[in-house]
Amino acid sequence: EADRMLDMGFQADMEKILRQTPQSRQTVLFSATFPATIEAMGQAHLRNAVRVTIEDAELETPEIRQLSLIVDSDDKVEALRWVLNQHPHEAALIFCNFKATVAELSRTLAASGASVDCLHGDLDQFHRDQVLARFRNQSVRILIATDVAGRGIDVDDLDLVINYELPAKPEVYVHRIGRTGRAGRGGLSVSLATAREKAKLKAIEELTGAPLERLSRPDGESGGGQTFTRDAKMATILISGGRKDKLRPGDILGALTGEAGGLQATDVGKIEIHDRLTYVAVAKRVSRDAVKSLNRGRIKKKRFRASLVGRARA
Repeated sequence: EADRMLDMGFQADMEKILRQTPQSRQTVLFSATFPATIEAMGQAHLRNAVRVTIEDAELETPEIRQLSLIVDSDDKVEALRWVLNQHPHEAALIFCNFKATVAELSRTLAASGASVDCLHGDLDQFHRDQVLARFRNQSVRILIATDVAGRGIDVDDLDLVINYELPAKPEVYVHRIGRTGRAGRGGLSVSLATAREKAKLKAIEELTGAPLERLSRPDGESGGGQTFTRDAKMATILISGGRKDKLRPGDILGALTGEAGGLQATDVGKIEIHDRLTYVAVAKRVSRDAVKSLNRGRIKKKRFRASLVGRARA
């Protein structure tokens, strides 16, 4: 992953920053992995460096039921629909290896009526934050991501992780499925693999020390159905104010449920306050009225602009 991040332009950015810093300085380089490219960068920019390596903790897979399904390459999308339909979920995270696959799969599922959004390397930080906020607050039920773009995804009550494409390294598999089954709750992961990828499945089983339960999909059984196409219950409102504007969750809740807002407390979900922006989940059926009331009224005697956040462009 470090190699891929350097390829995305991080190396040029880092070297530009280093050229602007004083020659006499203290430099510390942190990296989750240490391939030859990172080693070379360290030798080029660090002097008399001491290398500190933290050994990996023993790999633990929480209480996650791990399944696999052998599929044909040209039947993968239909197999994915079948998996989503067979395993009811409120929130599902799907991993692909490349951003082109993420974008294509996102468009395909959206066209099927699924509540879906995507994370890939072409999204800037502002839109990445929007996507993650919508997924965390249950305005999006299915999120499709690459490993690099999916860094930092931390979602409560994530029911299902799907490997639409198997990662090149089994360690990445363990990291992916660890997004579910948190806080003592059970989780479910399903990996789609072609017949040629059985060696990858075996490597995963050797690393985790447990066999992956094999799923069997009846011949010709369709992936259609209402389980995965069911719409999200919540919508996300973006408010043009945040921590630096002294906004607190209680202020937002009061504006929405007070006399001017008119919402019930049960209509308001997760409130996520950033420095200059706030994302708030409200029941979809009242979301447009909520936006109107926020734009008409005031929060802490100040006017802030409110708008509904939509799906990221795939």
